[in-house]
Amino acid sequence: MFLPPYSPDLNPIELAYSKLKPFLRKMAARSFDAICLAVADICDLFTTDECQNFFSATGYGAD
Repeated sequence: MFLPPYSPDLNPIELAYSKLKPFLRKMAARSFDAICLAVADICDLFTTDECQNFFSATGYGAD
């Protein structure tokens, strides 16, 4: 069975979003400033290896 032209299964950003969304919910950021502060902490969430694995899992070769 072929996937449609756009598929979340083939988009590495969807894998990152799946980790990001619970983090933002946990931070309970409800104002623009609070969201900006929460997003600033995201850099600590993702390692370089993890980001490469997001691309590898979707079939893209990331170097």
